Amino acid sequence: MNEVSSILPRQGQKVESGGIADLRSLLNRALRGKPGVIEQVLACLLARGHLLVEDLPGLGKTTLAKAVAHGIGGRFARVQCTPDLLPGDITGFSVFNQKTREFEFLPGPVFADVLLADEINRTTPRTQSALLEAMAERQATVDNVCHTLAPTFFVIATQNPVEHHGTYPLPEAQLDRFAMKLSIGYPERDDEVELLACAIGDLTNSPELSQVLEREELIGLQERVAQIAVSANVRTYLADLARATRAHRQVTLGLSPRGLLIWQRVAQAWAFLKHRPFVTPDDVQQVALPVLSVRLGLAPDATGGVLKQILESVPVPV
Repeated sequence: MNEVSSILPRQGQKVESGGIADLRSLLNRALRGKPGVIEQVLACLLARGHLLVEDLPGLGKTTLAKAVAHGIGGRFARVQCTPDLLPGDITGFSVFNQKTREFEFLPGPVFADVLLADEINRTTPRTQSALLEAMAERQATVDNVCHTLAPTFFVIATQNPVEHHGTYPLPEAQLDRFAMKLSIGYPERDDEVELLACAIGDLTNSPELSQVLEREELIGLQERVAQIAVSANVRTYLADLARATRAHRQVTLGLSPRGLLIWQRVAQAWAFLKHRPFVTPDDVQQVALPVLSVRLGLAPDATGGVLKQILESVPVPV
């Protein structure tokens, strides 16, 4: 028996744990009528990625982030990004203690388990870059001292796609740190009616949230996702797709090797959520839009069918 087959379930066995099913149920209660969005959020979380949500205000982004934090029993922190926000406001800073005559480090919001960076494109590039090290290395360096972040550190950043006055578009290096980009969108009519009914008598308009997963369990699930099998044919398929993004005439910035690794990991997480111990080409295609939309640079004349053209240009392996 090879190494992979010894750690994965036998054919027919479910890969997904009850903890993820409970977390899915919790998130669906918090964000009603958006099961597809919840699946993508779970895939991003299990892939140890970070999420960029581009949508209008009031659609449940903060509620979603809080629900994730409550569900895993983690600490939630929120940063309202403004032009006067400083890097130290995110990473933390050292202050001099008059009693001990020593400097003490006061940790910033990045030391939470789930960080909501609200309207990230409203803060300056210098402050945006303070998140780079935290998101990529899961550490923060302050005054030449490296501080390790929580292993479950998960960033949900938001930006408004409509208002561009006084904003600072995220540079490509920052965008490439996000695993996925998605939009929540408006709920259906019946879901809004149910939302109104649940709000009667509730002064906070917040769903009742409880912990359904230990942080150690989440780390274990993330390790299991990393072990999901990816056959040589599927790996070649991913590599060919990456090369197709670089060759497309309407793509100015193709997929980087780091983006390719993220694509594979998200596909592994998607397969895990579908109760399979291996990745299929369909998994790769299902997560293509949220993974590629955050990191491909498109020419001004690009149309909405670029991604479809890229997927159709590469033969699907049997």
